[in-house]
Amino acid sequence: MSNLKVTTMAEMMAAGQEPEVLFWVGCAGSFDDRAKKITRAFVKILNSVGINFAVLGTEESCTGDPAKRAGNEFLFQMQAMGNIQILNAYNIKKIVTTCPHCFNTIKNEYPDLGGKYQVVHHSQFLQELIDNGKLTVQGGEFKGKKITFHDPCYLGRANDVYEAPRELIQKLDAELVEMKRCKSGGFCCGAGGAQMFKEAENGEKEINIERTEEALEIKPDIIATGCPFCMTMMTDGVKLKNKETETKVYDLAELIAKSNDL
Repeated sequence: MSNLKVTTMAEMMAAGQEPEVLFWVGCAGSFDDRAKKITRAFVKILNSVGINFAVLGTEESCTGDPAKRAGNEFLFQMQAMGNIQILNAYNIKKIVTTCPHCFNTIKNEYPDLGGKYQVVHHSQFLQELIDNGKLTVQGGEFKGKKITFHDPCYLGRANDVYEAPRELIQKLDAELVEMKRCKSGGFCCGAGGAQMFKEAENGEKEINIERTEEALEIKPDIIATGCPFCMTMMTDGVKLKNKETETKVYDLAELIAKSNDL
């Protein structure tokens, strides 16, 4: 990220400043090579519109979502309490994240442990920027493309965020096409609930293949999503079906960044 402007909370506090928003990068956005591209795309957008933001950097730890979903409540609370102490010490008010798992955990589970913040998913934040006139979106290379959106479980069914991602896609002058199972009737990619980290159960087919087949049925140019876990599962599904040349998988932040030549 050498060409990107990213300030840590420690640096900002040392300079006597406060950010408009804290960007919670998350484990995937920090360490997974594919998800790092989503992080970079989102930072490029924030830089381009002049948002004063900061990250925790090495002070950020896992939210505890995988531990909690796997049933280890003790580990979850340890991880959560460590993060809450740091967030409260920095007097953080607003958090934006590109991961629905982090979004859901910090928004809905941290308050019970003393961590009360305004938490938004990056699709909502980008929509805010557009509504406020800070961000304008060109159709660019996606104009007229057929795009379907896969609803991440922790964004859609867990938090009722359905419209912001779709409005962003429509701003690209693209054709938004829905899968049979979408919005509140959406279908999991197979990675949520800590399933990402364990072997699949016995059955006839991997869940991500089932979901990818649903997406490919409508012959989209692009499968869009707003979650690094979903990104992995849908990308793997498209590869398995040998459809990589016809169908690309992008995060919403990447679509906006690419369309604006960032």
